[in-house]
Amino acid sequence: MPKIAVKLRHRLRDLLQRIYLDRDPDALTDEVLRAFWPEGRHPRARARRAEAVLWSQKDSVLITYGDSLRDGVYKPLDLLRDFLNTRMAGVVNGVHILPFFPFTSDDGFAVTDYRKVNPSLGDWPDITRIGEDFHLMSDLVLNHVSSQGTWFNAYRQGQEPYDKFFFEASPDDDLSAVVRPRTTPLLQEIETVNGKRHVWCTFSHDQVDLDFRNPEVLLEILRIIRLHVDMGVRIIRLDAVAFIWKVVGTPSIHLPETHAIIQLLRVLTDFATEPVILLTETNVPKAENLSYFGQCNEAHWIYNFPLPPLILHAMMSGEARHLSNWSRAMPPAPQGCTYLNFTASHDGVGMRPAEGLLPDDQIAKVIQTVQEAGGLASMRALPGGGTAVYELNTTWFSAMARTYQGTDDHQIARMLASQTIVMSLEGVPAFYIHAMLATPNDHEGVARRGMNRAINRHRWDYPELNALLADPDSDQSIVLTALSDRLKLRAKQPAFHPSAVNFTLNLDDRVFGIWRQSPDRSQSIFALHNVSAETVDLPPRALNLIADEDWYDLLSGEAMHPEEDGVTLAPYQCRWITNRR
Repeated sequence: MPKIAVKLRHRLRDLLQRIYLDRDPDALTDEVLRAFWPEGRHPRARARRAEAVLWSQKDSVLITYGDSLRDGVYKPLDLLRDFLNTRMAGVVNGVHILPFFPFTSDDGFAVTDYRKVNPSLGDWPDITRIGEDFHLMSDLVLNHVSSQGTWFNAYRQGQEPYDKFFFEASPDDDLSAVVRPRTTPLLQEIETVNGKRHVWCTFSHDQVDLDFRNPEVLLEILRIIRLHVDMGVRIIRLDAVAFIWKVVGTPSIHLPETHAIIQLLRVLTDFATEPVILLTETNVPKAENLSYFGQCNEAHWIYNFPLPPLILHAMMSGEARHLSNWSRAMPPAPQGCTYLNFTASHDGVGMRPAEGLLPDDQIAKVIQTVQEAGGLASMRALPGGGTAVYELNTTWFSAMARTYQGTDDHQIARMLASQTIVMSLEGVPAFYIHAMLATPNDHEGVARRGMNRAINRHRWDYPELNALLADPDSDQSIVLTALSDRLKLRAKQPAFHPSAVNFTLNLDDRVFGIWRQSPDRSQSIFALHNVSAETVDLPPRALNLIADEDWYDLLSGEAMHPEEDGVTLAPYQCRWITNRR
């Protein structure tokens, strides 16, 4: 066996020995290798180095459901491909298609078959064609499956190997410490051929948790990853990964075995010939979220979950102090890793990441303001009893309609400023399709579907949308055009490389400012964002610019002389002041 293959085996063996104490680690290592590299496939000769970064300032991601666009004639995936090629080419180069598998609930996150594409959307060739033109991200919903899927039905019938695929517990167990994002009962009683069982359901009773204590579950997940990579997926989103390992009597979140499994996936992707990126979805407070970088040996990307509530607060309060304080305290991503920055998502605005970053009274004020703008709130159960707001359900565009002072004429300007912050920060920016399209709250969808999250999961009639985008005065056209122009401009700036220096400036509290410097130090950008409805004048020398350089605002095209004249920012205006066009 080549020396490097020995290194791969040793890394896998060490991790498997930590996870599965009672299994033969050598035999299990062989099974893992066969699952990820079946006959005819081989790993790289050596692991991809951490410094071999797979992303740059040219990278950005559109987040969408496979059927966010419909017309009643063509397959939704064909419509999505048309939208991507006609509206997004040159704007973003990645697309996250939210779960596109057959499912029974939660808009795709209760999967019945990981190996099939939902026929109402299209089929694998439709997915693969999108992956030929864009970096394709898919969801690996690895914590749970549908209660009506093949695996769970086989479990109830006692069929091997599925009879040991699901996590069981007893109602008599002490489960009071378990951390959960929902208020439904944790255990569900079900009938099986072997009698009554109580299965663990972190999210809902239609989403039954897998039991990763059984290595057969891990092996099956690896085979699924291999299939998805073969079909063109290059970014794998590990959905709800923090919950995958459970131990009765503990919080059953962020356990060491969970981190070890992610480390194992990182080893496999580092040795994969395909450039595969792992993204962990852990909507939890800052320190817990950052732990998923590991020692540069877990996720390549982690979501910057504090960003949505902090930007929302800044835009509603007209004050960037808390956003700036958080930004100052954020460590640079480790080598070979970066952040995925976003505001809007298919779920809403998670409020747990705001804990410890915003005062309780400000969190309450944000919740109140979103609700006054027509948004909703979803609750979570607290250990020991009680509930708290888990997430705010609203489209980002509707949330931008109101501040603490009420409504005004600045909704679109606030919208653009909020998304420009996402573009400016260290990391890769991502944009939910309904933010790009200035979609308003879908209250009719909530009433029809009986779920809060439907407010932000509108399905556009594609001809109607195209008509709006053809109208230069529509909200949809204005927002999409402006954001597209800024993203195209951003992609040309080496100072916006995800690994570029990111230094938070000490400015007026109404301005969120950061200094970015390209890795080769050839370009600096002072990214300034007025989060208030007031005109802000920064005094001369506020930015401490390098002397004898010519400075320009990339967004307005103006020549700038900040050292002499200062900088004026109109309400919600953003400036990218640089020394290199």
